[in-house]
Amino acid sequence: MGACAAPEPNDAWPAVGGSLDEDEHSLDWAATDWGGLLHRRPRAVLRPNATSDIARLASFCRERGLTLRPRGQGHSLQGRAQAHDGVVVDMRATAAIGEIHSDRVEVEAGALWSDVLAATLPHGLAPPVFTDYIELTVGGTLSVGGIGGATHRHGMQTDNVLAMQVMTHDGETRPCSPERNAALFDAVRAGYGRHGTILRATLRLTEAFEHTRVHTVRYQDRSVFLQDQRMLVASGAFDHVQGHVLPDEDGWSFFLVAAQYGTSASSSPGPLLDSLRSDNREVDDLPHGEFLHRLRPQEQFLRATGAWHRAHPWLDLFLPDSAADGFLDEVMDGLRPDDLGEGGLVLLYPFPTRVVRTPALMLPREPTTYLVSLLRTAPADGAAIQHMLDENARLRSIALERGATLYL
Repeated sequence: MGACAAPEPNDAWPAVGGSLDEDEHSLDWAATDWGGLLHRRPRAVLRPNATSDIARLASFCRERGLTLRPRGQGHSLQGRAQAHDGVVVDMRATAAIGEIHSDRVEVEAGALWSDVLAATLPHGLAPPVFTDYIELTVGGTLSVGGIGGATHRHGMQTDNVLAMQVMTHDGETRPCSPERNAALFDAVRAGYGRHGTILRATLRLTEAFEHTRVHTVRYQDRSVFLQDQRMLVASGAFDHVQGHVLPDEDGWSFFLVAAQYGTSASSSPGPLLDSLRSDNREVDDLPHGEFLHRLRPQEQFLRATGAWHRAHPWLDLFLPDSAADGFLDEVMDGLRPDDLGEGGLVLLYPFPTRVVRTPALMLPREPTTYLVSLLRTAPADGAAIQHMLDENARLRSIALERGATLYL
């Protein structure tokens, strides 16, 4: 929410049902995000026990020119959830999950996607799209888009929200959906908080299967890797399709990950796999919940080494398909393993542009779009961080010249 003139420092905070915290731990928490590049301390952190607390603080801040910002898990990269000398709202305090219906569930914005999964999966249901890392809040990902391996079938998470309750910048709480306040509904989805704060969301649910068969195919030829990715996405035969790049002893390996959801571990691998131009393959059968939690071991490892808490100068782009091969050449020809850092990788995969129906999410104007993300972890070295940022700026400029748009 907005900011203007300097506030008066001696005003007493309004009474709230939750807590308004000004201790060092709370302020330091609110001044740090996943990017780790900006550190802007607020004056206080609101932990509400009702939306009325947020409304009361919104009115107070608006009258005094203070910035009020909602924050979930703080997985933003550029300090978007920070509020210098203002108030940060810890949305995790509002995380209720409502009754599970056959096609939907209403949740508060601070609910984690992992908790939504835990609530819906016992009913044989789940949201159709999950991000790779699911310990994120519903309000947080709906504010940016929310992309995952099922996007090629179902669009973004923002394409699978049925209705929302939003607090606009005037402090009013408004319901919105495709049928009611549609302009607000379209502005808030992937609107980065510019048009209001998501308080509640009604999420679409679809059938969830018991098992997932995961095919991981390793390539050394990046052109063949991209061609096989396109073929699998165009076929629509797989529920989940992604790709990533990791360093190896010979340089770089390209991994195509294709998954099928089924009711037993004996799901058919699909005839298209026989046409893939790599014989370096692995097959894993996992319970569906375990598959969606697949990053948990990596998170535990990175927390143990300390890398989880370092700066993450990421670059996230949507690239037109026609530019994907050339841009990947540009990235990989100059990339060293140290340029990604501990646990870093390049994430890239295509999806049909038409499946995304979120107006605020700007995509290239081609039938197929590629997500390209350089997921870097910086060492505790200012020069290394600056090198990563400089490389991001160079690649961003090249990508934009070739028709890309920015994601995060």
